[in-house]
Amino acid sequence: MPAVLVVLVLAAVAALVLGLRGAGPPAPGTSAVAQDAPGPVLLVTGYGGGAAPLEQLAGALRAAGRQAVVVPVVDGGTGDLTAQAEQLTGAVTAALAAGAPSVDVVGYSAGGVVARVWRDGEGAQAPVRRVVTLGSPHHGTRLAALAAGLAPEQCPAACRQLAPGSDLLTALPEVPGRTLADGGAAWTSVWTATDEVVTPPVTSRLEGAVGVELQAVCPGARTGHGALPVDPLVVGLVQEALDEQPLAAPPPAEACDDLRSAGQQLLAG
Repeated sequence: MPAVLVVLVLAAVAALVLGLRGAGPPAPGTSAVAQDAPGPVLLVTGYGGGAAPLEQLAGALRAAGRQAVVVPVVDGGTGDLTAQAEQLTGAVTAALAAGAPSVDVVGYSAGGVVARVWRDGEGAQAPVRRVVTLGSPHHGTRLAALAAGLAPEQCPAACRQLAPGSDLLTALPEVPGRTLADGGAAWTSVWTATDEVVTPPVTSRLEGAVGVELQAVCPGARTGHGALPVDPLVVGLVQEALDEQPLAAPPPAEACDDLRSAGQQLLAG
């Protein structure tokens, strides 16, 4: 057989093999999550476990037609964040057992770190469509480090874990698990430059997530940390991030009024 013909035959065989591989089912844990068939939104509280602000956000999402549930708090929201992640595992398992095709996760403050801990561990292969974090200290907050240094007895496990350079934060990969590009979740990190708790505020930036600084969308925004879940602008952004088409980039300043108006309407029910 002429050499040229051999090469052509081998190329055809290789193409056939590759084509068959491409036509087969995706490998376990790598299939893309449907973006147009959302399941429930699971909201994870921040440090201290105060659920009231997230209940308001959950109500706004229900007004938008979504099922939204605040994940119950463990250890008053100040214990080991891995225990909080296990609680999220339970909530996800229950949602999927009830027939949900996937889940969306919204983590406020430390709740965003909990989402990363969960996604890096027991939630690595779970069908997650979106993850949105609000004012989350992804690289720690100086406030926690200050508390750990000056009053260690007043700085429980979660406080120590949220200090920059903690063992927990150092162990987490910068890119938050499987992202939309490899069949996983689309991540959005929303934060405010006027955050007085998560310091410096840029600690909320996370590689692999679309970062949305409120002041880049609405230059006059003065939203503080505690107001993030109930600020109309943030509610509008969360709704946008959970929409059928994920955010590919931060919304432009021209969208400021529309986002605020949409959020206000949802908060009003």
